[in-house]
Amino acid sequence: MHDIRAIRENPTAFDAALGRRGMSGVSSEILSLDEGRRARIQAAEEAQAEQNRASKEVGAAKAKGDEAEFERLRALVAEKKAEVARLNEEAKAEDAKLRDLLLGIPNLPDEAIPDGADEADNVELKRWGSPRNFSFTPKEHYEIAGVAAGLDFEAGAKLSGSRFVVLKGAAARLHRALAQFMLDTHVEEHGLMETITPVLVREEMMVGTGQLPKFGEDSYQTTNGWWLIPTAEVTLTNLVNGELLDEAALPQRYVAHTQCFRSEAGSAGRDTSGMLRQHQFEKVEMVSITTPETSADEHERMTERAEAILEKLELPYRRVVLCAGDLGAGMRKTHDLEVWLPGQNTYREISSVSVAGDYQARRMNARYRPEGGGKPEFVHTLNGSGLAVGRTLIAVVENGQQEDGSVSLPRALHPYLRGATRITADGALA
Repeated sequence: MHDIRAIRENPTAFDAALGRRGMSGVSSEILSLDEGRRARIQAAEEAQAEQNRASKEVGAAKAKGDEAEFERLRALVAEKKAEVARLNEEAKAEDAKLRDLLLGIPNLPDEAIPDGADEADNVELKRWGSPRNFSFTPKEHYEIAGVAAGLDFEAGAKLSGSRFVVLKGAAARLHRALAQFMLDTHVEEHGLMETITPVLVREEMMVGTGQLPKFGEDSYQTTNGWWLIPTAEVTLTNLVNGELLDEAALPQRYVAHTQCFRSEAGSAGRDTSGMLRQHQFEKVEMVSITTPETSADEHERMTERAEAILEKLELPYRRVVLCAGDLGAGMRKTHDLEVWLPGQNTYREISSVSVAGDYQARRMNARYRPEGGGKPEFVHTLNGSGLAVGRTLIAVVENGQQEDGSVSLPRALHPYLRGATRITADGALA
């Protein structure tokens, strides 16, 4: 959410920043609501003052026996009391409208990110590794014989419908190994705090991280009002919801492996084959809570931690910075990591690492006390995939596939698979 005082002070700069996202003239509606709200508050205060003065004079008029003045003042008190109540209700309604409007406006893009309308305008920053030269035409993950044996899309559809899969045998074991490997690396080498959180949250938690109110159709809500999390960003970030932290307690760095749920409302017809885009999937999510002065460095640090997982798994990838038009609504700056998928002959997103600045913190009222004293300030929040487990499985098997339908597995995973180094063409670990 945005600071209304900053919009009042410089609406031109606010509109210019949102203009980079393709939005125009937003400040005029905000300031109109704000002015109406403030005018009613001021009018209510003036009416309250008149009510108070008249209330003091009523007794004096009664004591003097001035019945006419007494009745006039008593009527004035009642009139002002009703006027105060009406103005306060109107101000409250205007305040609610203003809050709803501010909650629906996306974050302001970082000045350093590129301009652009969509993903075609994103800028590549680096590449790591070289795509493997195959002596045969590489297949997509669900076409590889040894992997296809463990991907039961028919069972998933029978149980739940489209965009669900049942993993079996070696595929299920590989999926579990990947999640454990990611967690161990982030905890033991990267210093993140392992955390287990619920996957059902209250509505205000979804508001806190920006999924609501504007993007409710992208998530699932239960009949009793809980929401299924689209990622552990929601739960991990909201750990500081309403908190006032000491600066010495920052940064806070968390990691969690959770089930995630997304309706994929805006992706009809996209990636319908295989398990690239599912309604239910698993992620290892990283979240950091920092001071404003350290959030840029923390963003780089988090990106490098996600890259370290890809490098340990020997997966070629590239880092891109998203342009203003492709940026997620709640974020100031995002690095996408795109892994090479030989079956598609292209790079595909496997992690987004983003800094939200104080956008989420304002929604959550999450603040900290500066060490040197002074007024509490809003924290900065960051989140990133470290990594999406299913997509990592896809990348591992596609890059390790052999012509006979078997798959060679990365060395980093061998200890997590009881020494197995490959998936055979008939779908067994060996």
